[in-house]
Amino acid sequence: MNLPRLLHRASRWLRGLSAPPPVPPALWQSAVAHYPFIARLPAPALARLERLARYFLADKQFTGAHDLRVTDAMAVAIAAQACLPLLWLGRPHKPETALLWYDDFVGIVLQPGEVIARRESMDSAGLVHQYSEVLIGEAMPRGPLMLSWPAVQQAGGAQDRSSVVIHECAHKMDMRSGYADGCPPLRRGMLGSHSAAHARRLWAALWEPAYRYFCEQLTLADRFGAPYPWLDPYAATAPAEFFAVACEAHFVCPEPFALEYPQLAASLREFFNQN
Repeated sequence: MNLPRLLHRASRWLRGLSAPPPVPPALWQSAVAHYPFIARLPAPALARLERLARYFLADKQFTGAHDLRVTDAMAVAIAAQACLPLLWLGRPHKPETALLWYDDFVGIVLQPGEVIARRESMDSAGLVHQYSEVLIGEAMPRGPLMLSWPAVQQAGGAQDRSSVVIHECAHKMDMRSGYADGCPPLRRGMLGSHSAAHARRLWAALWEPAYRYFCEQLTLADRFGAPYPWLDPYAATAPAEFFAVACEAHFVCPEPFALEYPQLAASLREFFNQN
């Protein structure tokens, strides 16, 4: 049995003809047990997550790069993590409606390790600089996700606050507003707003100072030996990365994240409809 292909063929649910089959129990239980941040969910939430995962698998296509063979277990592990941010965003009795957040991509490319990407940047003088960047994941606008399988496996392990799957899916949610800028589309009423535009302004008033303060903390740590901030330093790369790294921490280790960043945690709980 090739579960991803079987479930992809079952994607006729999108046209309202049928629902995809359940994830085989052994595969589901193995994926849940491997990730502590998923295993701690209560039974009703796990049942809802499994339903989301089966619809996710029905809609996405998995490809292994460099002769990597994508197994059923690998696909289910990715689906479980990808659907975690969507857990409470769908209708009460149709959680799969939340998958509209991910409707701009179908392909998921799995790499056997890190990827070296060639980049170019232009400085203020107009000079173009070429450099290499090591990637464990990438979300392309209206394109596929790229994930390093070893990074997918190690998510949420001992002393690990990361989930590359959640990180890249957070970028996809952020991109729904047109481009990744650290502010995903917000509904009216978010943060006490009276319109979606007002919600965006309130979000920026909360997240932009937090991002600047984080960057200042990191600079003080790097240059003067001050304590390093709690979040992964990669969060200082750009506001969009700050948002994605915060989302990882919010789902992988929510209690310490809420202690370190109570206002950001509260805004994420509201955005993901966890309240």
